[in-house]
Amino acid sequence: MKNQYPTRVLIAGGKTGGGVASFAEALRLGLSELGLPAEVAPPGNILRRIDELRDPAILKILSLSAVFAAPAARRAICVSHGVPCVAYQGWRTWFAILASYRMATAGKGTQLVAVSDYTAAHLRAIFNLRVDAVIRNPLHPLFLRASPEGETKREAIMYVGRLVTAKNPHLLLPAMREVLNENAGLRIWIAGEGPLRHQLEQIANGDERIEFLGALQPREVCRRLQQARVFVSGSPTEPFGITYLEALSQGCAVVMPASGGGLEIAPEQIGGRIQLFPASMSRREIASAIRRALLSSPKAVDLTDYSARAVARAYLSADACFDAEGIFHVERHDENRREVCTVAGLADGAYPQ
Repeated sequence: MKNQYPTRVLIAGGKTGGGVASFAEALRLGLSELGLPAEVAPPGNILRRIDELRDPAILKILSLSAVFAAPAARRAICVSHGVPCVAYQGWRTWFAILASYRMATAGKGTQLVAVSDYTAAHLRAIFNLRVDAVIRNPLHPLFLRASPEGETKREAIMYVGRLVTAKNPHLLLPAMREVLNENAGLRIWIAGEGPLRHQLEQIANGDERIEFLGALQPREVCRRLQQARVFVSGSPTEPFGITYLEALSQGCAVVMPASGGGLEIAPEQIGGRIQLFPASMSRREIASAIRRALLSSPKAVDLTDYSARAVARAYLSADACFDAEGIFHVERHDENRREVCTVAGLADGAYPQ
C-alpha cells in the first residue's frame, strides 16, 4: 500500500542544552516549515505513548533511550547520534546502546539512520549493523540569520561544549593560553558546564583574560560566536559536531581534530576556515592550528544544505520507505538511496510546503 504523508511527527529529544536537544528542536522547526505538526518529547516518556508508537499515521523519530521503543513501533526512524564508547560510557551503557541499535534494525516498522558517514562506517564495520541512511544534523534557524552589519571586532578564542574528558577541554586550554600570551587584546571564552570545570579554572590560574561563561542559551551562543575569531573543539571521535556548524555560520574559523564526523561538514574549507590538528592532541600541534586560524579573515560559510527545512525534507524522504501500515521496505529504500542519503537531493515539492 502506498505511503501517505504523516499526520504529525513525534520526536524524542534530549537533555536541555545538549546536542540531541538542539537536533530535536531544529528538526521540529524544519518540519513545521514544511507544514507538518511536530512535537518534541522526553525520550523516557516515549514508551508510555504506546498508541502513538503503533499508529502508522504518525512518524516517530527516536533518539537516545527512546530507541528501546523500536520493537513496539511502526513507522519509526531511529537515529544514531554516535558510536558507543566503553571508555566513557562503561560496559553496561555500551551494551544497552548496542542492543537498542540492534532492535532498530530488527523491527519491521523501523529503520536506523546515522548522523554522519563516520558514524555509519563504524556501525557497519565494527558492529555489523544495517544503517539505512545518513542524514546529517540540522542547524537551528537562529544560526542561519545574517550577522549584524558593520561587525569588525573579533577578540576571542572560544570553546563551546560539555566540560568532560571526552571533549578534552583540559588539553585545549593550555594551548589556547599559549596563543593568548602571544596576542595582545585576545580573550578566551569557555562556554559550558561539567565535571572538569574546577580543573580548567586551575589551569586558568586566575587569568582575567579567560572567562568561564557557564551553559548558554542558543541566542547567547550565537552572539558570542559573532564576536569570536576562532572556535576550538577537541573531540577526535566527534560523531558530527553541531557546534562546528554554528561556529562556521557566524564567521568563526574552526580548529578541530583531524578525525571524526566534523570533517564531512565543509571539506572544501579545510586548510582555510577549518584548521586541523592531529588526534594525538599535542599542545604544540593544537597551538599551531590556532595560530593558522587567526590568520584567516572572518567569513561565514554557506550552510544552507544543513538548514532545518532541508534536513526535515531528508527525513521525510526516508519516511517514504514505509508503507501505509508503517512497515519499512528495504527494497524501496534501495530505490530511493540517493534521495535519502543526500540532504540536497530531495526535490522541492515532495512534501507539503
